[in-house]
Amino acid sequence: MTWLYLAAGSYLVLANLVGFLLMAADKRRARRGAWRIPEHTLFAVALLGGSLGAWGGMYCFRHKTRHWRFVVGMPLILAAQLLLAFWLKTKIL
Repeated sequence: MTWLYLAAGSYLVLANLVGFLLMAADKRRARRGAWRIPEHTLFAVALLGGSLGAWGGMYCFRHKTRHWRFVVGMPLILAAQLLLAFWLKTKIL
């Protein structure tokens, strides 16, 4: 069972790092007027486990903080993921 926790933890660290770095890259591109990362890509990474990193990146880089879909959506995705994790933990143990 510990290998499962290690694999899940490693995946979540990687997904959150990707979410954080995508926010940084999109902010940098926005400042330069370059091609942007699509919003659906940012949300997809959040839905795949990177919501905490994406949410942290939003406020660390002050990016997408005026868009209601991000201000409301990222915390909702994170809350749903935390509820799912809690539910799975109680079902497995």
